Amino acid sequence: MTAGDADGKRRERRLPAGRKAELAAYVAANRQVTVAELAERFAVSIDTVRRDLDQLDAEGRLIRTHGGAVSTDAGAPPDQGLGVRMRMRAEEKETIGELAARLVPDGAVVVVNSGTTTLAVARHLRDHRDLTIATNSLVLPGEVSPTALRELYVFGGSVRTITQATTGPVSFRPTAAGPDMDIRADLAIIGVGAVSPDGYSTSNLADAAMMSEMMSHAARVAVVADSSKFGHRLFARVAPLGAASFLVTDASPPDDLSRALLAAEVEILTPASAAGAQRS
Repeated sequence: MTAGDADGKRRERRLPAGRKAELAAYVAANRQVTVAELAERFAVSIDTVRRDLDQLDAEGRLIRTHGGAVSTDAGAPPDQGLGVRMRMRAEEKETIGELAARLVPDGAVVVVNSGTTTLAVARHLRDHRDLTIATNSLVLPGEVSPTALRELYVFGGSVRTITQATTGPVSFRPTAAGPDMDIRADLAIIGVGAVSPDGYSTSNLADAAMMSEMMSHAARVAVVADSSKFGHRLFARVAPLGAASFLVTDASPPDDLSRALLAAEVEILTPASAAGAQRS
């Protein structure tokens, strides 16, 4: 046995608790990793890594994915499915959902794009009444309370299975062969993949087209994004900052982005700002 083999055996025999703590820290630092990468990094078998990841996932310390894991605190990588993304930064999304729901008056017409943060908004509409909601999400109809609805529409288009949503430019026809109809909404609630001084962006071009169309059909726009989205620019630009009336988020943006939002006349809504408004 070589010295390297002996060292590898010693590392394999380390207490599992110690290895799993190091593994969890490594995933947190690197945001997204593969099983093969972890097996090589910690000099253990792939089966050992899989067992460790399964246990850490059960403990809520990371999120198990096909072939690897992601950090619970990371911004969701664009190639991850809806089930994985719903578990990432879940507490922050619920906070944002509660804040954004306050912008929706009873009786409003609301367009909502697909996304895990907008699903949180839908859940917090349970005490509303007489809403008309139009969405491209195939999941949202099951998340919003029936008692909140007057009518619910789902936009047509090709289906992206990874997001469980239709995509492409908004098309709303009364019949399959009928003409496009001009729709107007009181509020658009739009979840985006990134927010930078350059504007709002997402990873998919067709999704960006639908989001932009939704924004253009609404009197007011609330962009919902957790703070992990700040300072990034993804492939497809959705709109400039000024296209939104509100940015609803869990924490104050960095100074450069805050200045850009202020210049674009976008109101930033956070738990702190909401608390301050209630005290005043």
